[in-house]
Amino acid sequence: MSPKEDKRREAEINAISEAAEKAAQQNAVERVMKARSKERPVVIEYISNIIDDAMYLAGDRCFAEDESVTGGIGLFKGIPVTFIGHRKGRDLEENIKCRFGMPDPEGYRKAIRLMKQAAKFERPVIAFVDTPGAYPGKEAEERGQGQAIAECIKTMSRLPVPVVTVFTGEGGSGGALAFASGDRLIMLENSIFSILSPEGFASILWHDAERWQEAAKVMRLTAEDIKDLGVCDEIVPEPAETSQMHERRFFDTVADTIWRNLGPLLSKDEGELVRDRYLKLRKTGSKYGRN
Repeated sequence: MSPKEDKRREAEINAISEAAEKAAQQNAVERVMKARSKERPVVIEYISNIIDDAMYLAGDRCFAEDESVTGGIGLFKGIPVTFIGHRKGRDLEENIKCRFGMPDPEGYRKAIRLMKQAAKFERPVIAFVDTPGAYPGKEAEERGQGQAIAECIKTMSRLPVPVVTVFTGEGGSGGALAFASGDRLIMLENSIFSILSPEGFASILWHDAERWQEAAKVMRLTAEDIKDLGVCDEIVPEPAETSQMHERRFFDTVADTIWRNLGPLLSKDEGELVRDRYLKLRKTGSKYGRN
């Protein structure tokens, strides 16, 4: 091959790589928009379609009830389970009530209470994540927001029962991580998981939240990115139309995926569960030498 042909081929390869990178970056922006869509099912819909005989439990036994975190007990495939999840509303009034899925410390302390109860009665935990992040208000910080999130992560990571987490929409910051330190992590195709919102990332990096789309392109927050990093275990394909996500067959697909990941964990004893979970969490990021 002549030097001229070498240069031409190199230029073609570079053009293809640039096009692929541009497509991936644009894809990230689209995924953020889809993850935030008001047309997606909220956690109450997943619970009502996946968990039988659901009984909701309220309060953190310390300060108050937080509407932005829901949880309780029920039957999944005939097995008693504990479920927890971030709650977004179906309309503006409900969203204001639950702060668009952004928990106060009381929400995380309620989740801790339910997880400890699950350990006591040997029930597996199924967690649903859909939050922009923990509520950033002054009152939340005064009541120990950071400590509550840290305690929630610690509690989940040490549970002697199986834990499966499903990302159904947004997964922002420690608010999402608090429910994502389990044995298996499942992400819907258009869900996202990031250290903070793209707007927050852009505000810190460039002091301009309006550059959030540019931030989304470099944050590696899509389900495929998270799976490539070894954090996500399985991705659930979504229907072509968001409206189809409200159909029974889609909820059945999500339920089957949860069971496929939960089933093998049920035969493990307490020591094996905790050890394997520890090893899984310790390996996070090791693919690129960052752990």
